[in-house]
Amino acid sequence: MGHLYLVRHGQASLGAADYDQLSPLGQQQSQRLGEHWHAQGITFEAVITGALKRHAQTLAGIQAGIGTQHEAAVWPGLNEYDADAIIRAIQPGELVKPTTPEGYKQHFRLLRDGLTQWMAGVVSPQGMPSYAEFAKGVTSALDHIRQQHAGNVLLVSSGGPIATAVAHVLRTSPETSIELNMRLRNTAVTELSFSTKRHSLLSFNSLPHLETPSHKNWVTFA
Repeated sequence: MGHLYLVRHGQASLGAADYDQLSPLGQQQSQRLGEHWHAQGITFEAVITGALKRHAQTLAGIQAGIGTQHEAAVWPGLNEYDADAIIRAIQPGELVKPTTPEGYKQHFRLLRDGLTQWMAGVVSPQGMPSYAEFAKGVTSALDHIRQQHAGNVLLVSSGGPIATAVAHVLRTSPETSIELNMRLRNTAVTELSFSTKRHSLLSFNSLPHLETPSHKNWVTFA
C-alpha cells in the first residue's frame, strides 16, 4: 500500500504583478514542513510537481528542511487554472487587482461563479482547457502514481488540482471541488493511500508543521 502526500504550495503573491512567486513567508512555511517531516523520519521514493515556479520553490523549501534532494517529475497537468482568465470569462474588461478586504471578497465571489460556469461548460476561458481536460491532467497523475509506485510519494501542486484530486477520489460532483479548493491553506498536507486499483482519502488540509503557538501567524490561504 502506497502513501501519497499532496502539498499545496506556500504563500504566493496575491495582488502582485507576478502571483507565481513565493513570498518570504511562503518559503518559511515550505522549509518548516520539510523540517517536520525530517523529525518524523518521513522519506519519499518519488516526487512529482506541477510546472509552476511556486511549485518548484515550495519543493526546494521542503527539501531544504528535510536535508535531502529528490529529482522531481514535472507534470504540467498539475498546474493551477488561470483565475484571471476565468474571471474575465464572466466579467470582461480590465481586472482590478484586489488590495482591500472587500476587494478580495469580490475577487473570490467572481472566481466561484466563474469556476461553476467553467465546470458546467457554460464559458470557455481564453487560453484554458475545458474542465474535463483540466481534470484529466490531475487524474492522469494519480493513475501514474498508482501504476509506478508503492511507497511514499510527494506531490506538490496548487489548490485547484488538489481539490480536483480529492473530489475525484471521493466521487463527488465537480462543484464540490470549489468548496474544497477555497479551504486549502498554504503548505497544507492532504494524504491518500493507494493501491494499484484505487486511492483512498486519509486526511485533508492539515498543517501538522504549524500547530505550535509560535507558528499560528504562519497560517495563510493565498
